[in-house]
Amino acid sequence: MSVLIAIPARYASTRYPGKPLVELTGATGKKKSLIQRSWEAAMAVKGVDRVVVATDDERIRAASEVFGAEVVMTSSDCTNGTERCAEVIEALSGGFDIVVNLQGDAPLTPAWFVEDLVAGLRANPEAEVATPVLRCDGAALNGFLKDRREGRVGGTTAVFGADRQALYFSKEVIPFTGKYYFDEDPTPVFHHVGVYAYRPEPLAAYPGWDPGPLEQLEGLEQLRFLERGRQVLCVEVEARGRQFWELNNPEDVPKIEKMMADMGLE
Repeated sequence: MSVLIAIPARYASTRYPGKPLVELTGATGKKKSLIQRSWEAAMAVKGVDRVVVATDDERIRAASEVFGAEVVMTSSDCTNGTERCAEVIEALSGGFDIVVNLQGDAPLTPAWFVEDLVAGLRANPEAEVATPVLRCDGAALNGFLKDRREGRVGGTTAVFGADRQALYFSKEVIPFTGKYYFDEDPTPVFHHVGVYAYRPEPLAAYPGWDPGPLEQLEGLEQLRFLERGRQVLCVEVEARGRQFWELNNPEDVPKIEKMMADMGLE
């Protein structure tokens, strides 16, 4: 089954304009843009046939081509990364069995997250979309709760049934648990990792569906699938000691740079 990774990147982010071109300093002091680090994360994934950056911004296109990325220009009408991935497939005239959306704000995404995601979709032919989830330890959960107390939107959480099909995704911390967890404790809360693997049919259909009320309230693109009754498989992945965080706000830059320093990532 042929696999394409598309990295959606837009300049006009509401919360962090120009985010793809923000430079992140690695453990050796080397600076690379967020979009370059995201592209390098995609290139490290095994079993992928093609990797492209998908953008509507000439500044991002130019910066991406400098470090060797293939770029597909998409329209400025795309409201989220899934719509941008659908335009990529149309521009490339299809030809892929699985399309992976590796969002351009997750440069610490380990290669095995994506590899396990693709394997999960392949192993579940009834699933139309798959996305990774990572069980939070106490430190991660307490970080989420601290962000919410201080008025910041941090990571997204996911709840799913016994069949691993998603029930809901939220920027709030769900499910509620009143218990205190020490840093190393496993918790019942799962961090949704912002990567998706789609089969071509639901991806092509997605832009034609109007956003539902839940998607509009939460600002989470994957809820459009759930509101249309489409199945989203949650694939649990393992951190293997790797720290993971998405760049959502300017305050996340030092957090991610510290994680890169701790892990020795250039």
